[in-house]
Amino acid sequence: MNTNSLWSLRLGFSNKESQQIEKLGIATFLEYSFASKTDNTLPDFLKDSPKSIEELKSIRENIKNANEEEKKAILKDQIKNSIALQHWWLHKMQNEKFPLREKMTCFWHNHFVSTLQKVKVTYWVYQHNMILRENAFGNFKDITKKIIQTNAMVRYLDNVDNKKGKLNENLSRELLELFTLGIDNYTEEDVKNGAKALAGLHLGNEKAIYRPRLEDNDTITYLGKTGKFKVEDLIDIIFEQKNTSYLITEKILKWFIYDTPPKEIIQYYGDYFKSVNFEIKPLLLKIFIEEYSKNISGCKIKDPLVFSLQLLEELQIKNTKNDLLLQFLKQQGMDLFNQPNVKGWTGGNHWLTSQIYLQRNNASDFLTNGNAILGRRKKETQEKLTEPKINFNSNGNNLTIIKELTDRLLFNVEESIQKDMESILKYDFNPKSENATAAVLRLFNYITKLPEFQII
Repeated sequence: MNTNSLWSLRLGFSNKESQQIEKLGIATFLEYSFASKTDNTLPDFLKDSPKSIEELKSIRENIKNANEEEKKAILKDQIKNSIALQHWWLHKMQNEKFPLREKMTCFWHNHFVSTLQKVKVTYWVYQHNMILRENAFGNFKDITKKIIQTNAMVRYLDNVDNKKGKLNENLSRELLELFTLGIDNYTEEDVKNGAKALAGLHLGNEKAIYRPRLEDNDTITYLGKTGKFKVEDLIDIIFEQKNTSYLITEKILKWFIYDTPPKEIIQYYGDYFKSVNFEIKPLLLKIFIEEYSKNISGCKIKDPLVFSLQLLEELQIKNTKNDLLLQFLKQQGMDLFNQPNVKGWTGGNHWLTSQIYLQRNNASDFLTNGNAILGRRKKETQEKLTEPKINFNSNGNNLTIIKELTDRLLFNVEESIQKDMESILKYDFNPKSENATAAVLRLFNYITKLPEFQII
């Protein structure tokens, strides 16, 4: 696979940025990516959505007093908003000039998990997502402080049930285990005392706030320090620990580079991350520039987003709704805003089970020649897509076109695969003929079903 195509897939969701990477060089491309701006305009679908505690109380009261039809209508609006949020994010992923910010937002989204299914308030989940986006390349300690104090996180990890005399340890535990230090770097006493410090951190209008009557103001010992601590104090103490840099560094390496990163690489980049005071941008810059110079293709299985968005981009398929794409992602186990649990999507080999592989083959069939992607569907209910096209040099021959496609699609081409491709695109293939595009699409469909295509 062409190095720039490989890194376009790693740093985005398709290989459409490969020419930019080649033209600008990886360092300049990264600087442009880091400099990308966030659009803070509230999406239209959220303008009439409840945002404050008072508005939510009003909605609950309306539901309480509503008849069955009215209740269904309110529930329908909530579901509609949730789906609209997913569409909104997919549109950003597909249309950003430098999609690394969205790729990093998705990383944080799977690190600081908070789902629509449990939070239920679409605006809070949107707020949570915007904090991840705005701080995607910022400071790890700062983003941790902001996210732990979102209404979405406080509700998702049940801190609304955490109060003096009746502690709920969920948020305290995951702050240590999944978000920062990792297992074996804290004690159960730290979890219990952290829950005391977080007791009373409850829902607020713009972010979580402490409710005095629910607080626990006991003196506690937390990771070796003793005092009366609140949420930001806990996080400050966590970031003084020697192992705080390694868990997140390992997860970043897994997200972008290796499904199984070597321990020495985790240590190497983790030490650097600590030396730059947990600043994300210099860490990413160092990882991407140093790993770019290595031959590391074939180290990572594509997640469903990369697989599907690469197909759509290669086939130049444009559709306005993305309903089928959302269904496919859910079918593949990558339902945006709805991870299976607080640990998030596992990734790695979990993205290539026999069922997922079959679903991917079906998706490729559907997009290239119209076969069913999600089983049998009535024709009138199928989302209308544009006809597939594919870029290839019409001045070449069968061998040059095969090489053109494999250079941007496959990290490895074995002799048996080459022979199969030459049997699809025969020696007398005429790239200017009326049926040339259909023949190249058949070749593309064959390539996308190879195990090698699933890997970058």
